[in-house]
Amino acid sequence: MLVRVIGRKATREFGAKHADSVASLSNWLTIAGKASWRTFAQLREDFGSADQVGRRTAFNIAGNKYRLVARMNYRTRKVFILHLMKHD
Repeated sequence: MLVRVIGRKATREFGAKHADSVASLSNWLTIAGKASWRTFAQLREDFGSADQVGRRTAFNIAGNKYRLVARMNYRTRKVFILHLMKHD
């Protein structure tokens, strides 16, 4: 079973405001959509710079210019995009 990403609309809206994030967000969505992660260790195989912060996972986007924060449910294989922001 593949991972299901919830919140794709947020990536489109963020990309419309920050055009330099579009390629990286698209790449992130492609990789996440083809994944079947069951653990954080498996996720780190695809995204080595991902950080686990409590129940959330932070991903670097566009060379760490932006951050995507998500909540991972490894049991149901769902990724809930919570925040997209500039990483100052």
